[in-house]
Amino acid sequence: MNIPSDLKYTKNHEWVRVNGNEAIIGITEYAQKELGDIVYVEVDTVDETLDAGETFGSIEAVKTASDIYMPVNGTVTEFNEELSTQPELINKDPYGRGWIVKITFDDASQLDQLLDAAGYLALIGA
Repeated sequence: MNIPSDLKYTKNHEWVRVNGNEAIIGITEYAQKELGDIVYVEVDTVDETLDAGETFGSIEAVKTASDIYMPVNGTVTEFNEELSTQPELINKDPYGRGWIVKITFDDASQLDQLLDAAGYLALIGA
């Protein structure tokens, strides 16, 4: 299981790559394997400010659908438009081209509530 050590993780299986007060968010390799073949990604919250834990989008797979949650309070600034025509990028490259949204946030202390790679591995029992 690929769990990059330079990312933060949520208990809902999102990953967060932080760069200053911006972050890129996607779902983990574990989550995409649990979902199966992803066929559709919907994000209709671009330019919206949401609280940590609020839904910013959803992912549909062949066998199920799942909401995607904000890891910290922030504003969704960009959706990965490649996913509109190639949602399977999440299955193929969950930590690279399969990113879902970019956000900006003001309170970096909220990042302390997220898991590091070891904490996420413990969560999924790996």
